[in-house]
Amino acid sequence: MNHQAKNIRPFIGAKNYELSRAFYAALDFEEVIISEKMSLFKVNEQLSFYLQDYYVKDWINNSMVFIEVADVEQCYQDLTLKELPQRFKGARLSPIKDWDWGRECFVHDPSGILWHFGQFVSQTNS
Repeated sequence: MNHQAKNIRPFIGAKNYELSRAFYAALDFEEVIISEKMSLFKVNEQLSFYLQDYYVKDWINNSMVFIEVADVEQCYQDLTLKELPQRFKGARLSPIKDWDWGRECFVHDPSGILWHFGQFVSQTNS
């Protein structure tokens, strides 16, 4: 496939749309409101996703997003300082785990979406 793709924007749902919007703003994503039931959240033009006011438990419970970071230790420290579990009901932060391919920490958003923040051992593993 050679379509000169620029980025990928997954769609994720929200059990409580307003709570999820606030959660992603707290993670420093920039919100671009698309409609009353959908927003684009982005870090830059390549890292973004659509949040929609739509919830199906089986879908949400099986949704995962992986973000590659340059320094997982720094990322984990930054996430810890945000106190997400204390501020957002249902949010969870799990410590860094070491794998043969690299390291990652995990965040569950208030709806249950699992976010992986990972750092590869080398670029050839990504």
